[in-house]
Amino acid sequence: MIPAVVLAAGKSTRMGRTKALLPLGDETFVSRIVGTFRSAGVEDVVVVLGHDAERVAEALVRMDAPPRVSVNPNYETGQLSSILAGLRAVDRPGVTAMLMTLVDVPLVSADTVRAVLMRYRSTSAPVVRPVNGDRHGHPVLLDRTLFSLIRGADPTGGAKPIVRAHASARGDVEVFDEGAFTDIDTPDEYAAAAERF
Repeated sequence: MIPAVVLAAGKSTRMGRTKALLPLGDETFVSRIVGTFRSAGVEDVVVVLGHDAERVAEALVRMDAPPRVSVNPNYETGQLSSILAGLRAVDRPGVTAMLMTLVDVPLVSADTVRAVLMRYRSTSAPVVRPVNGDRHGHPVLLDRTLFSLIRGADPTGGAKPIVRAHASARGDVEVFDEGAFTDIDTPDEYAAAAERF
């Protein structure tokens, strides 16, 4: 069992409005990501909320198949607090790993998610992530052997040092999906992505 966690708790300061609710066609960032995971066969999807949590939760409830929601009251302390909130929501017996992505990366394809899952199932690598040249993108899959390390991580560094320490050629999946590497943080980046979409 491999659930997915979508980190959507931040203030979207550089964007100036809540990224999770920004439209992409007839979807929003967050609804598109949830739909992508579902299309890839991920049944359990948890969205971690913080800033503007009520509005985002209301929008998610209106989806045909709403994801689970975890509200992180400590979201202002940094991203690690949201990763931990997501981990608490998904970790249970039978869970072998978790997928994790940012709401900032809404254009990743279901094929990329499936490729990450297939690589994990064939290698059991502790970290599986999409790569293209020197770039690495989302979603990132973390094996449950790393859960305790994440729980004990230094909040200033977050999960990144753990991911870097356990990444390997075995777990790097080459993909040609620009959406896996398109991080949308500013109005200009949003305008460019919306035009491309």
